[in-house]
Amino acid sequence: VLTSLGLSFWIYRGVIGPLEQLKKATQNIKDGNLDFTVEPCGVAEINDLCEDFEEMRIRLKETAEEKVEFDKENKELISNISHDLKTPITAVKGYVEGIMDGVANTPEKMDRYVRTIYNKTNEMDHLINELTFYSKIDTNRIPYTFSKLNVEDYFSDCAEEVGLELETRGIQLCYANYVDSDVQVIADGEQIRRVIHNIISNAIKYMDKAKGMKGIIQIRVKDVGDFVQVEIEDNGKGIAAKDLPYIFDRFYRTDVSRNSSKGGSGIGLSIVKKILEDHGGKVWATSRLGIGTIMYFVLRKYQEVPMK
Repeated sequence: VLTSLGLSFWIYRGVIGPLEQLKKATQNIKDGNLDFTVEPCGVAEINDLCEDFEEMRIRLKETAEEKVEFDKENKELISNISHDLKTPITAVKGYVEGIMDGVANTPEKMDRYVRTIYNKTNEMDHLINELTFYSKIDTNRIPYTFSKLNVEDYFSDCAEEVGLELETRGIQLCYANYVDSDVQVIADGEQIRRVIHNIISNAIKYMDKAKGMKGIIQIRVKDVGDFVQVEIEDNGKGIAAKDLPYIFDRFYRTDVSRNSSKGGSGIGLSIVKKILEDHGGKVWATSRLGIGTIMYFVLRKYQEVPMK
């Protein structure tokens, strides 16, 4: 009798009890509840099963949390893009109606209206491009075409292109190249242009200057050993020290209320970081409130390897 009782207790404790626990755990998962733990117990084989089940529960919970975060980010992106598209579309519609109604009755007014419409359509084009590029980042399908680029020629062209846009906004561009004329980098010219455009667009958006103070953006290209370093400096409102480490995170907003009024999908600088990491480079920033921000990024130089 004692042997029978002892054997029954051992079977219940070593097999039946753990199986009951696993049955409850299965029901919890079926009901969508992943906030529980499966305690290891019983004989070695049952204990291994419990541990495997607990590992499965942890992975399921992590996947569920990632999906919730992903859905939240997608909803936020759609909301931001929708808001940001509506603002320039409304402005374009208003200025076009003004032209049709004859409000722009002088050459100066007409020029101002046309310039504003041009700037607003550029904003819409940039937002649509960001949305398209964001979808490629999430699926790791960024179309890179790497080639050798002459640093002096390439960044001079970029500066000229950027300067035309800044001129329409009344912002002064200062460009300086300190790299020898024969220095080259291996890069995708189109994507590095996207990097420069995103950084400058961000600077323009927060170019809060008092009346009479002109917005200024400086681009400097420097030789730093094995790398070429590009510095883009603005004299905008600056970024607080507490926000600076997070500005390249996706959807991070330094000031939600200000961003909602100024627009911005919240992914521009995260795209910059992704492109430069894929190039084997990096990006960082320094800033002082009320003085301005400097964005830095580096690209590795192209160097010929001599044949032995």
